[in-house]
Amino acid sequence: QVQLVESGGGLVQAGGSLRLSCAASGRAFSSYAMGWFRQAPGKEREFVSVISLSGARTAYADSVKGRFTISRDNGKNTVYLQMDSLKPEDTAVYYCGGGRYYSGTSSTFTSWGQGTQVTVSS
Repeated sequence: QVQLVESGGGLVQAGGSLRLSCAASGRAFSSYAMGWFRQAPGKEREFVSVISLSGARTAYADSVKGRFTISRDNGKNTVYLQMDSLKPEDTAVYYCGGGRYYSGTSSTFTSWGQGTQVTVSS
């Protein structure tokens, strides 16, 4: 498994942007599909985006499509989530996950970071 550490969260006004990063330790990073999930207070963790091992394939939740962009740099063992046009409903703790399968289902991800808080004010 890889160890994951997220960063880049914070407080931003609606319409603003943030870029989250997730740094992975270990040499197996390029063997993992990477995903971003989020969890708002009182809600279940939900899928945000996923990227394949090479970065050739990406997928997004409908709620973020056209506003968020996932990318990865296998040379730096890092996956990113560029978040633009943020809305108050994007407020949540964002988690990155690593797994062997390109999937939008959290149960298929075997490694998780500790999460980073994103708060969008109206």
